Amino acid sequence: QVQLVESGGGSVQAGGSLRLSCAASKYTHSMGWFRQGPGKEREGVAAIGRDGGTSYADYVKGRFTISRDNAKNILYLQMNSLKPEDTAMYYCAADYWAVVGGKAIRPKDFTYWGRGTQVTVSS
Repeated sequence: QVQLVESGGGSVQAGGSLRLSCAASKYTHSMGWFRQGPGKEREGVAAIGRDGGTSYADYVKGRFTISRDNAKNILYLQMNSLKPEDTAMYYCAADYWAVVGGKAIRPKDFTYWGRGTQVTVSS
């Protein structure tokens, strides 16, 4: 089992920035960030693989950056130029075998999930 705890969410105005963190109880090869807005399905945001390779959804490319500190088992998501449509609950996910890159970031590819942290962007 892998426990994941997200932090760093909050309320910001459009154009602002937030950095999310996810503390993991152990290392896994692949980790990702997902989000779920009100009345919407959970969608992939960004993912990072065992070799440090990253993948981003088109709607966050150029604005969000995923990174990880393997020594501390912490995953980060730097979110800049936030828009109201970025408002959602953001979830951290991990998996030992998920492939990152070359395909969509899919919730079903990840086994372990955190409880989420709310991000609200006002216009």
